[in-house]
Amino acid sequence: MTWISKFTTALGLLLLADACYSAYEHSVLQTHRAASLSSLTTSHSGATTTLPIDITIETIIATFIVCLGMVLSTSKLRPIQWRVWAGKIEREGEAGFLSSSGEVEKDYVGNPFQLLESRPGFVDIRKQRKEFAVWAKGQ
Repeated sequence: MTWISKFTTALGLLLLADACYSAYEHSVLQTHRAASLSSLTTSHSGATTTLPIDITIETIIATFIVCLGMVLSTSKLRPIQWRVWAGKIEREGEAGFLSSSGEVEKDYVGNPFQLLESRPGFVDIRKQRKEFAVWAKGQ
């Protein structure tokens, strides 16, 4: 995660916290105002008010900035097809998975097909049976 993405995410979270606090203060103010008005009048109208437009806009912009910071902090996308990814690993090795700090990324596991490539081929049972028979006769 680069410092730009960290800063963008932190700024967005700070703006979002401010928008939440502003919405809370607005609702508390409206509750006290409604309570004081209902004590003066005998009929309770039950009128509700919406959030001011500046708090709504601040919330939307803060959410967008947080999303932007998180998108900036994501690593490079990997190919969806395993054969493409395995080909890249075979061609580039660990050098293809270096992060911006020069370290190998934690999701690098090497060649995913290494187990399949290192397995023995088909076993010839008849040949092994003949070798065992020769060995048994020699005993």
